[in-house]
Amino acid sequence: MSENFYQQTTNAPATSFDVSLRPPAFSEFIGQEKVKERLLLMLEAAKHRGDVLDHVLLSGPPGLGKTTLANLIARAAGTQLHTTSGPQIEKAGDLAGILTNIQKGDILFIDEIHRLHPAIEEYLYPAMEDYRLDIIIDSGPSARSIQINLPRFTLVGATTRSGMLTAPLRSRFGLINRLDYYTREELALIIERSAGLLEIPVDRPGALEVASRSRGTPRVANALLRWVRDYAQVRGGGEINGSTADAALAMIDIDSEGLDEMDKRLLEALIYKFNGGPVGLNSLAVAVGEDAATIEEVHEPFLIMQGFLQRTPRGRTAMGAAYRKIGAPVPPSRPDDSQASLF
Repeated sequence: MSENFYQQTTNAPATSFDVSLRPPAFSEFIGQEKVKERLLLMLEAAKHRGDVLDHVLLSGPPGLGKTTLANLIARAAGTQLHTTSGPQIEKAGDLAGILTNIQKGDILFIDEIHRLHPAIEEYLYPAMEDYRLDIIIDSGPSARSIQINLPRFTLVGATTRSGMLTAPLRSRFGLINRLDYYTREELALIIERSAGLLEIPVDRPGALEVASRSRGTPRVANALLRWVRDYAQVRGGGEINGSTADAALAMIDIDSEGLDEMDKRLLEALIYKFNGGPVGLNSLAVAVGEDAATIEEVHEPFLIMQGFLQRTPRGRTAMGAAYRKIGAPVPPSRPDDSQASLF
């Protein structure tokens, strides 16, 4: 369970448990203050003009609240939310079916928008700019184009890989927002709110203990809270405090800095098998028996943010903090980064 905990939590689609903990209004959404302020200003301005909200792009790592914000935008605008994802739109007919069911002012949320097929993007451009859909039927000499006029709508796109978005698509969004990792204090507030909804007592030290191991991510915080709740109900007298949270998370091998078993295996392989690097991602993945994409998307961002790992043109390199973490002496030539935890 522990070795794949963050992989399962970070990449998995939202469950009914996750949905039940989502805030119903911007006033209950904790964190991302600058993003909230911009979105609320845009919503208010659009209402004053009697116009439709401009297209919005939300980028950032998984689990930070992009889908939740899309839901809140639709609620604040008083319109319907239509949800899909880039991989689900396989052909022009799929996009046409979605867009022709949209009413004026509705929100179309496309998750993983960076995974749209290039041909689908071409159909999306006039839909975003001119609220028009040009569908080409057949091919060769018999090919013909059908133009469908669309109601004015708002596209909210979400991406975890903003660098993979094409420049033409990016330029068609009126507002681009990047969501950042949450602070420990913000996560503690989220945990206290979620614990209240789950009707389980949690004190401040208990909330902070879970928050400190949540990788700056609300989705991870709520997943850890669910496990700590179960542990507390069976072995902790039904209440989450600092010691109960610590024991519960130690049981699934998540340490005080939020590293799980796979994180430590990566650091150990990098140091003991590759002399601290640099080493290529694929070689590191083979050494620990994990998929390279999982290492790059789930484990590396946290290890880099915490100062354990560095990406270089020649490959991955262990920092001084990584040696200290696994109890190995730091070589004199090794970068010694004493960066404090960001969470």
